[in-house]
Amino acid sequence: MNPAQHGAAVAAETAAFVAAVEAADLSTPVPTCPGWTLEDLTRHVGSVHRWFTELLRRRIQQPPTSREVDLRLPEQPDGLPDWLAASAAEAAEVFAATDLDAPMWAWGVDQHARFWVRRMLFETLVHRVDAQLALGLPPHIDRGLAVDGIDEFLTNLPFASPFAPLTAQLRAPDRTIRFSCTDGEGDGDGDWLVRLRPDGFALVTDHAEPLAADATVRGTAADLLLLLYGRLDRRSDAFRLLGDQDLLTHWFAHSAF
Repeated sequence: MNPAQHGAAVAAETAAFVAAVEAADLSTPVPTCPGWTLEDLTRHVGSVHRWFTELLRRRIQQPPTSREVDLRLPEQPDGLPDWLAASAAEAAEVFAATDLDAPMWAWGVDQHARFWVRRMLFETLVHRVDAQLALGLPPHIDRGLAVDGIDEFLTNLPFASPFAPLTAQLRAPDRTIRFSCTDGEGDGDGDWLVRLRPDGFALVTDHAEPLAADATVRGTAADLLLLLYGRLDRRSDAFRLLGDQDLLTHWFAHSAF
């Protein structure tokens, strides 16, 4: 997916989120975000939108020293769905006015404005799924979007330790984990190899690497994306686990985002 597609997908994911919660009881607990209600979840997503939008508007070139931003929250919780929709509309205006290929500070690999659009997309998508699961609605994730989301997650996870400190413990003496899609096989995407070293870990991008891995997780792209974000249990029937189970336990115990 390209940055323009990411921007359009932010709008679509936000619309799906709003559609799920606008007539719902916002005091409903969200099991996949323990301790949160739909009210908390909606406020969080809109706040992320407004914060990332402000970063893009300012085109920051170094880590911000403050997260202060005017959220313009509604006076009553029942105004949150409309507020979230307005947050996404404001983000879309900034996307359209921004050169998304322009250099910009980001906490991940891609030091360009487009990083923040892609990050906003998957933050919104995962929490849209949280909202739908809380309401007993079956979530759907397009395969192409899921593949892009897995790639975004695994590419940036090695840089997430400032807010996901357990990732700093993802170390091993040259061990590899493969995440492999069971849908769309043979189309050239849907396969990722992560190497854990004594000094850290990273997604392997050298396609000359051997196909063998010390451990492998196989599932559909949508299920793998939700697994990486901790929304599914790897021991469910949705996944096939091969190889070193202790290595997989180590990964999932320390890769929470």
